Amino acid sequence: MRKALLSLLCSLGCTAAAQTTAADVLQTARLANDYFMAKYSDPTLPTNVKKIRPSSLWTRAVYYEGLMALYAIDPQQRYIDYTDSWASFHRWTPRNGTATNDADDQCCMQTYIDRYMQSGGQEKIDAAKVNLAQQMRTPNARFAQANAAVMGGTDGLYGWWTWIDAIQMAMPIYFQMARITGDMAYRDHAMSMYTWSRDTLAGGLFNKAGGLWWRDKDYVPPYKEPDGQDCYWSRGNGWVYAALVRCMDQYLTSHATYKPLKKDKAFKQLKKDFIAMSEALLRCQRDDGFWNPSLTSTNYAMKETSGTALFIYGMAWGIRQGWLKDKLYRPAIERAWNAIVRDAIHPDGFIGWMQGTGKDPSAGQPLSYDKVPDFEDYGTGCLLLGAAEYYKLLNK
Repeated sequence: MRKALLSLLCSLGCTAAAQTTAADVLQTARLANDYFMAKYSDPTLPTNVKKIRPSSLWTRAVYYEGLMALYAIDPQQRYIDYTDSWASFHRWTPRNGTATNDADDQCCMQTYIDRYMQSGGQEKIDAAKVNLAQQMRTPNARFAQANAAVMGGTDGLYGWWTWIDAIQMAMPIYFQMARITGDMAYRDHAMSMYTWSRDTLAGGLFNKAGGLWWRDKDYVPPYKEPDGQDCYWSRGNGWVYAALVRCMDQYLTSHATYKPLKKDKAFKQLKKDFIAMSEALLRCQRDDGFWNPSLTSTNYAMKETSGTALFIYGMAWGIRQGWLKDKLYRPAIERAWNAIVRDAIHPDGFIGWMQGTGKDPSAGQPLSYDKVPDFEDYGTGCLLLGAAEYYKLLNK
């Protein structure tokens, strides 16, 4: 009896000490993705949450960002078939057409351009060229007129990203186009829009001292959470963090070495912001591995998967570039990943503790292991982005 007990304790101890492997991460990513692809087997069907929306909306577009990341580590043809069926149905065009300036409409073009870079086909990027060209010459006049006090004296030419989610939805598209065309006007315009949101809108949405972002003009100080802390929405910060990765990755993929980028002003700014965010995020990780919906507040203190997955994505990428210290950030990633696998992933691949759509920590509350969010697609995309980068880190 005593021998059997000792054997059991040894087994439990060995299991607890076991480190996550790349194969483990891939298995979890496949499980979550297979659940999604089975549930939404026809990618052309519109969504129906309170109203009918085409499947090219931002929530689905983020899923395809994650699917492309999964394809990079797990190149199954069915992922491409599923993606191309969706993109072809939408004619490789942003939601609401090429005249849109809404980042939520534009997000789908990230995957269109990815597919162009993988397999060619001018039709995949024609609409993107038209769309970005018209945005680059069009001020956001309606917002500027209605919100003159927060515009910083600008006329709105760069004033389209009025909420931080938009930085992830649209900024990488400009960097992708700069990469494939060699025209740095795309990059320069995107940086002007980014710095307007960062430094000018409502006094600047980025807290340079704290390393975190206020979601939009309605959340800058003196807005406070009930406990007196500033409101830093987890997934909103995750969007910006992911955007920094996705934009800088276009730079790094375009250059044989990092050295030519050291003098590039735009790249240096993005890298500086990425490191500042990384340091801030590391400080507010929960003991259980997750991050709260409100990053520095006790209000809505609970597990939340989408922000956590995006922070895994950024931190793993940062370690791989040599910018984040492995001994500090790898344990944070390991805790976060284990927390998601342990507490959020269901046996069938459904992802729990996922905050629904919204704009602050109160959205979709209360969260739980079993609650189905209003949209499941972007949460799966976030998980796949984080999984793919963690897989690469473990394989390094």
